[in-house]
Amino acid sequence: MSATAKFWNRMAKGYAKSSIADQASYEHKLELTRSYFTPETEVVEIACGTGSTALLHAPHVKHILATDISENMLAIAREKAATQNITNVTFECTPLEDLTVPDGSVDMVMAHSILHLLPKPEAAIAQAHRMLKPGGLFVSSTVCLQDGLGFFKYILPIARAIGYAPPHVGFMKGTELTAMIEQAGFSLEHNWRPAPKKAVFIIARKKKP
Repeated sequence: MSATAKFWNRMAKGYAKSSIADQASYEHKLELTRSYFTPETEVVEIACGTGSTALLHAPHVKHILATDISENMLAIAREKAATQNITNVTFECTPLEDLTVPDGSVDMVMAHSILHLLPKPEAAIAQAHRMLKPGGLFVSSTVCLQDGLGFFKYILPIARAIGYAPPHVGFMKGTELTAMIEQAGFSLEHNWRPAPKKAVFIIARKKKP
């Protein structure tokens, strides 16, 4: 088991109890995402955590494959799905690089609060591009710490030493993120940030040949 998986396994119960910092922005992101759904939409979510977003979207789509590297996170997600009687979300514990979703097979890939925690976010974006049908959508919400939050570089070593930060946290600008997504073969349809230091919410469409 990787150090990252061990970290999130340990944090799962506390994470599940935490509240959303900006509920209004979260609701707006949900609304924007749902504007693209149809009853036949097939979705993959990367790093679904305890499944909250997947379960909220489930009534609006055909199926969601929600993946994470933390089995403890997914255990909570499965329990929530059972309690809510949601049956069209499948939870799978797998690293991103091991996903076996066929090329060009899904309508949307979601990756929320994860790209800045990956050593190679461009690899995750490339995976999303691979899985999506031509014209499919990549939806992400990413904290761009280089935009006014660079001081976290000095806090992170302390937080990591006492077990409150994951093994990797990347620092990039919002402009770097959008360039990365566009270079992977996407065109941006929404690029929204509720405030200068908030997460960047992006909906990008895979370009058709």
